[in-house]
This record gives sequence, structure tokens and C-alpha cells, in this order.
Amino acid sequence: MKIEIIPSAVSGTVKAPPSKSAAHRLLICASLADGESVIKNVALSNDISATIDCLSALGAKFDVVGDTVKVKGISAPTKIKGAALDCRESGSTLRFMIPLCLLSGKEFSLSGSKRLLERPLGVYEKICSKRGLTFENDGARVKVSGVLPSGEYVVDGSVSSQFISGLLFALPLAQGDSKTVIAGGVESRPYIDMTLDALGQAGVKAGWTAENEISITGGQRYSPFEATVEGDCSNAAFFEALNLVGGNVKTVGIDENTRQGDKIYGEYFKALSDGAPTLPLGDCPDLGPIAFAVAAEKNGATFTGTRRLRIKESDRVASMAEELEKFGASLEISFDSVKINKRALHAPTETLSSHNDHRVAMALAVLMTKYGGTLSGAEAVAKSMPDFFEKLASLGAKVKKYED
Repeated sequence: MKIEIIPSAVSGTVKAPPSKSAAHRLLICASLADGESVIKNVALSNDISATIDCLSALGAKFDVVGDTVKVKGISAPTKIKGAALDCRESGSTLRFMIPLCLLSGKEFSLSGSKRLLERPLGVYEKICSKRGLTFENDGARVKVSGVLPSGEYVVDGSVSSQFISGLLFALPLAQGDSKTVIAGGVESRPYIDMTLDALGQAGVKAGWTAENEISITGGQRYSPFEATVEGDCSNAAFFEALNLVGGNVKTVGIDENTRQGDKIYGEYFKALSDGAPTLPLGDCPDLGPIAFAVAAEKNGATFTGTRRLRIKESDRVASMAEELEKFGASLEISFDSVKINKRALHAPTETLSSHNDHRVAMALAVLMTKYGGTLSGAEAVAKSMPDFFEKLASLGAKVKKYED
């Protein structure tokens, strides 16, 4: 699908969409509980639908009415069904499901898009190899089997916090106590804290015992609970960024006490408006595309901790560099940093591409409200916010859709 946006004056109030990160975690905890849980304010994006489908295949039961999801949990690891799981394009789904598939001793096959299976999984491969568990990745699917034992797990925290969260979901159900030791630095720590919060809502005990260590009590059971998914900071940032390209938009629905690392977008946007700062993205990599776009529009900036952006839905460093240059931007790229030089932007010189990446698509759309342009692959937004362009239009953006 192609989207054309004619330069538009955008204004109004928009509600932040539900947090995809929080929804994944709450749905998983509910699926492991012994009883029925109720999760409210769930948006059925492609990624969340993938998680629900995978949890259903494992044995959980879902009743979806509007934005409320009732979940009847699996109740015990022995009741988890061997299954083929399609994770679609969701890295969170794949990395959270693998440890769950190592609870029952049955065989599982996990598949997804080509890009998804190219993203790093070596942390789990090493864990399985060390403990005599089966882990096979042929590029089309991952096959796992065996029972994840309790114990000490040393995990490289520099790749993705999702591996740590995946273990945190599974290890409370092991017979003995466990500990995760995070090596290589703790990146995206706020996402680990979100996982611990979700576990707490299900009555599961796990917590930090040192700067890089988390202790998990074994032999626990997940309890049913009720929860409401909070507003999403990473997606709210796209609407807030409209104010930096001439808009007048107010975003509501963000909890001021949220654990989300992306809540820092407000501070970052102010810094980008006031000067050419150096900003770290290690704890908030999802802000990368929109932060790059704002920096190009404003005064330039230097971003550090950018290497992880290369292993997302696209290589977001290369994708954003290619697309921003169509607006006249100038970028200098290093292994773990990106410098965006101050330069006047203009209407894009050719059709823009989403690179099949929802955050790239939305970041470019923000600039398009000022400069106009046509974006191909716009359907990528369905991964996290299927109604993004409708929300944009409700604020006054002149949006036209075309089928490729």
C-alpha cells in the first residue's frame, strides 16, 4: 500500500495507543495462570495477534470482546501442548515463546518471516547447548525440545533484553530457585522492569538482587489477575513529534509513573529543539527512527548506542539514512553511533520506502505532514498501530491511500 500525504496543518488531541510491550507481558502471564484473567485496553496489532495465536497453540484460551481479552490459563507446564508456532514478524513473540516451549519436554517448531529468523537468537542457542536441550535453526524455523532446568543463567545483555524476559517467564515454573546474571551491560533495563511488574501482577516472585543479577524463586504458580494495558510511549512519540514540524497536538493516556524507557522522548525532543545534543539510545532503541527524523528537521544531533537498531525489523540505521537523504539530510554513520548534520530539508525527491518497518514508516510520515511525499510499504504500520494513518487524518493530515 502507498500513502500520499499533502503538507498539512495538524492539530488536536490523540489518545496514546495501548503499549504493545506491556500487552505481550500481561497476556503471557495470564496464559500461564491457573484460572481466568481479564486484560483490558488491548490493541490487536499484528504482533499482539501473533502472541495470542502462539499462546493459544500452547493451550491457553482467549475470548476477545472489543479491547478486552479474557484469558483462561494453561495452569501447569505439563499441560503445555507441543505445537507449531507462527511468530509472524514479532521478535518479542519469538524470544518470549522459546523458553515457554522448554517447560513441558515436548517438541516445538517456531517459524516467522525471513527477517525475523535472521535476527539474533544465539543467546538461547548457547543456553540450550550448555544444558543438553535441542535448539535447531535452519533459517526457516527454530526447533526446540527438552526441559529448562533451574540454576544460574549468564546472559549477554548487550543483544536484547527480550532473552532475559523470556527466561523470567519460564524459570519461576522450574522446580528449584534460579538466578540470571547479565553480562556485557544491561541494555533496555526498563523493559526487564516491565517484565518483573507483569510477573508481580500474577503473584510471581522475582527481583533484582544486584546491579546485574535477578533472583527467581522456583516452584511457583501464576495466579489469575485483572489488568489494564497502559498507554505506549514509543508510539505516542510519533504524535508528539508532530509538534516539532509545525503541528499542535496533545497526546493523552500516558501514565506519568510508567516504567517504559521510551518515556524519555519528551526530554529528547526538547534537547533536539534547543540544540544539537548527544543522546544515548541504548535503553530506548525504538525511539531511534523518530529521533533521527526530528534531529534532521531541527539542529542535528549525535546518537550513541545505535548498533542494536541494525537488528530490528529492518536495519534502522541504514533505512533511515537512505530515506532521510531523500529529504536532503546528511548523516555520518559509525558502528555504534550516528551523527545527523544540520541541513535544511525539502520535499522528498523520490518515493519513500518503509523498508517493511513500522517505526520507519511512522517516522517518515511525521516529516511528510510538513514536506509531503509518497510512502510505499505503508502497511508496515499494522505491526504495532494498524490505525496510525487514520489517527493522523483525524488530526487534519491530508492522507490518500493507494494500492500498489
